[in-house]
Amino acid sequence: MKQPLVYLKGKMVPQSEAHIAIFDFGIVLGATVTEMARTFRHELFRLDEHVARLYRSMKMMRFNIGLTPAEFISILEELVANNTRLLPSEGELGLVIFVTPGENAMYAGAAGGSVRGTPTVCAHTFPLPFELWADKMRRGCHLVIPSTRHVPPQCYDPNMKYRSRMHFYLADQEARLVDPNASALLLDLAGNVTETSGANFLIVENGTIVSPTLRNTLPGVSRQMVLDLAAKLNIPVAVREFQPFSAINAEEAMTTTTPYCLMPVTKINGLPIGDGQPGPIVHQLWAAWSEEVGVDLRQQILDGATRRMA
Repeated sequence: MKQPLVYLKGKMVPQSEAHIAIFDFGIVLGATVTEMARTFRHELFRLDEHVARLYRSMKMMRFNIGLTPAEFISILEELVANNTRLLPSEGELGLVIFVTPGENAMYAGAAGGSVRGTPTVCAHTFPLPFELWADKMRRGCHLVIPSTRHVPPQCYDPNMKYRSRMHFYLADQEARLVDPNASALLLDLAGNVTETSGANFLIVENGTIVSPTLRNTLPGVSRQMVLDLAAKLNIPVAVREFQPFSAINAEEAMTTTTPYCLMPVTKINGLPIGDGQPGPIVHQLWAAWSEEVGVDLRQQILDGATRRMA
């Protein structure tokens, strides 16, 4: 049976042969920068923006992978073109990219002589699991504000997308004690709303889309897509700090991230947002995004979930 390819350490290899050393710095220290893109109709969406952010992150980490952004994009497109051949025509792929500093000679022990001192570069794909999001696209998701706080920007610059995410894991575990289907919405040390473990968070207040500042949140590609669409739809946008009181009393709320694009938030800490249903601005954004990519975002997830569950 054919299997997907993985780009690892400069080569395309079958997924079953893609292995990383246990003494890689990504394992030993969690020192990893990452990106995720997705396809629409088997074509990668805004890949240039994801790769540009990856290269900015790698510059901060002092990684040199020996490829220009254009060369790397070509490799990623080749990988996705190959792996989409294994998908049903209605399926879509997520593309994960990560880069570590390479291997740690001290932890390698007896294998130290063969340690790779250059960055470990990996790109792999997976079919988008629409069934994980279908019910939340119908009803909206529940966010819970945990006691775990976001790592302050004095520790890691939030412009980097990194995998040192213990705080996100702990926050989600705490949220799921309240509701097994909930996700965590983290606050910063000053009590301002930031983001979830995998998505940017926005609210609607007096007809205006309000985003937290980028002081302590990732400048998400999907967040930017929402702001771009809002400009086309003449929906006002504000970027400022706000606290849980504003989020809970918002007219609407939403999360935005690469895999599912845009999801309504209809409950925070058990309290309904607005009337507890996906709101009109979310519906406008869904429609505009769908027109942009030639795919009905919400319907693709609902139909895809039905097919995959069958």
